[in-house]
Order: sequence, then C-alpha cells, then structure tokens
Amino acid sequence: MKKIISILVAVLILLGFSSVFIVDEREQVVILQFGKPVRNITEPGLNIKVPFPFQEKIVFDNRLLEYDSPPAEILSKDKKTLIVDNYVRWKIVAPLQFLKTVQAIPTALSRMDDIVYSELRRELGTHDMVEIITDNREEIMEVVTRASNKATNNYGIEVVDVRIRRVDLPNENEESIYARMDAERKRQANKFRSEGEEEAQKIRASTEKDKTILLADAYKQSERIRGEGDAKAVEIYAKSYSADPKFYEFVRTLDTYKKIVDDNTTLVLPSNSRLFKLLLEK
Repeated sequence: MKKIISILVAVLILLGFSSVFIVDEREQVVILQFGKPVRNITEPGLNIKVPFPFQEKIVFDNRLLEYDSPPAEILSKDKKTLIVDNYVRWKIVAPLQFLKTVQAIPTALSRMDDIVYSELRRELGTHDMVEIITDNREEIMEVVTRASNKATNNYGIEVVDVRIRRVDLPNENEESIYARMDAERKRQANKFRSEGEEEAQKIRASTEKDKTILLADAYKQSERIRGEGDAKAVEIYAKSYSADPKFYEFVRTLDTYKKIVDDNTTLVLPSNSRLFKLLLEK
C-alpha cells in the first residue's frame, strides 16, 4: 500500500512539474492542445498548462530579429542593373497567427524574403540610379518598409526596418557608368568655371569703370586746384608790380637769371639788354 502511495505521489509531482512552466522575457509561447493552437502567452512569468500529452508548448523568440537577404539584381527606372544587398529587421508580434500560417522561422524567412524583394524591385523601379545611391535612399526604404510590413501582417510578423547594405554595379556596366559619372562631373565643373569667369569679367569691368571715374574726378580736382593756384599767383604778381614796378622787374630778372645761368653757361647778349646791364652792375 505504501508503495502504491509513493508511486502516486511521484506521478502527481511529475504531472505538477510538467504543468508549470516559466516564460522568459525573451520568449513568447503558444499552447497546443492535441496539436491545435489554443492560446498564446506573450507576457513573461509563471504559467500553467494541462500536462503532456494533452497540451504542449511551442516557444518563439520575442526579440527583434535580423535577416540578411542574399544580393539580388534589380532594374532602376533609368534601366540600370543594380546588385542590391539588403537586410531586414523583424519580430513575431502574433505567435498564434505565426504558427497557423508559416509554422516555423525558416518558412517565415522564405515568405518574407519574397515579399521584401518584390517591394524593393517595385519601388526601386520607379527611381533613377542616382536617387537610389545618394539622393533619396532614406525615403525609398521607408516606403519599402511600410509596404513589406503591411504584406507580412497576415503572418503575425512585423517588419520594423528594411535597409540597403550595399549597392553594386555589374562588372560589365561598371566602367561605362563610371565614365558617364566622370563626364557629368566634368560638365558641372566646366559650367561652374564658366559662371565664375563671367562673374570675374563683370567684377573687372565694374572695377575699371570705378577706376576711370576716380581718375577723372582726381584730374578735375587737380586742374581746379592748379587753376586756383595760378590765379592766386597772378594776383600776387599784380599786386607786387603795382606796388613797386622796378623792384618787381628786378625780381623777375633775377628769377630768369637763376633759370638760365649757371657756372658753365656762356651768354652772348646785346649791349642794350637789361640782363646785360644788370650783370655789368654786379
């Protein structure tokens, strides 16, 4: 009798342990009853289920997951073939729906890869290569993320982010694309040089104009000052002459003498010359 009781106690303890389980914060659980999903548990903590084989648990990851898609060829709007390497960050948000539709992560990745590639091909096909590589990549990937998330909702999957890791050109197109890009950059450089030269010509013309105006104003001012000086000198000479004509004549003669005579000068003057008389007096 004691042996039977011990066996029963052991069985009860075993059933108790198989009924109680802990859900980790990194996990979410779906409970199956005779192989059919009946409920899901997304909150961490202690939980109870009917012992096996009546009910069993299936554990799924509750964290943000990442899937790196293999590089694939995509055609841009301007008919350029691009090799696009992208990755997807995603998570399981409805484990019960996930189990009913795709059942396992490998199947989910296959479905998600098809959806994301389809959305990438559709969206990138509406943009030129330059937009994809440099200009509008952020906006393009936001559109792809929203469309991919909408398409995967039926599988209990949330696509959080789709990003392009790298965009390459096929080897046969690489040199021609680089040559065209180089030609475009040279065209832009020549345009900027031409605009710069045009602006320089305008600046030089404006400077020459200002220079001509300044020189004309300076010449006008100098002539005016010279005229005023000459007038003042004439006035002074006139006053001097009227005050003492002989002294004025004497000073003027001395000035003339200073200008034309030095130690090496030989003069031939008529005897009636005023300068000759002045020299004789000296």
